[in-house]
Amino acid sequence: MSPVFSHGDLRLYILSLLDEAPRHGYDLMQALSARTGGTYSPSAGTIYPRLSKLEEEGLVTKSVDGRKTVYEITDAGRAEVASRSGDLEGIQAGLADSVRLIADEVRGSVRDAMRSLRADLAAASREEREQAQSVPADDPRSRSREQLSRADAAINEFRGRVRSELRAHVARGGELAASGVDEIESALRDASEAVTRAMRG
Repeated sequence: MSPVFSHGDLRLYILSLLDEAPRHGYDLMQALSARTGGTYSPSAGTIYPRLSKLEEEGLVTKSVDGRKTVYEITDAGRAEVASRSGDLEGIQAGLADSVRLIADEVRGSVRDAMRSLRADLAAASREEREQAQSVPADDPRSRSREQLSRADAAINEFRGRVRSELRAHVARGGELAASGVDEIESALRDASEAVTRAMRG
């Protein structure tokens, strides 16, 4: 994956965040992760040296608030942000592209999972029809219980796989956009209808 920030861009973006409001280091790290859709989660070793450099340049100041060190932009820092507004717009556009890519990946993962479930249901339906021929005709409840167990296993396996993928995505700092959740809900409704059709045979 190519770097989210080009050389010097991170410095400017940190300044722009401080231009919005004073922040402490952890808050800056969280803001960067959120605004990049989880594509970039900076470490303390990345953020604090840059804050120290900005302080040396007179662009930010720091003060202690309880156990936290809060950084605030200076007039010189605001002047630099204003003078580089064009550069900042380019950075913002690049971050927006990154977030859109993440959302597309989530939707694609959901679609792939639903295609897999539909294929599993179709295969289960075919196997049920084939196995029905070998089960005594006078034992329909036994056949139904057997197929119910298979259907439960398929549904539980799908549920576990999707939950695991979603949790891992969020744990990595990825953003789960509302549009992605809408796609999940729509896909699950489609799956429910597919299950109903499969039961009707």
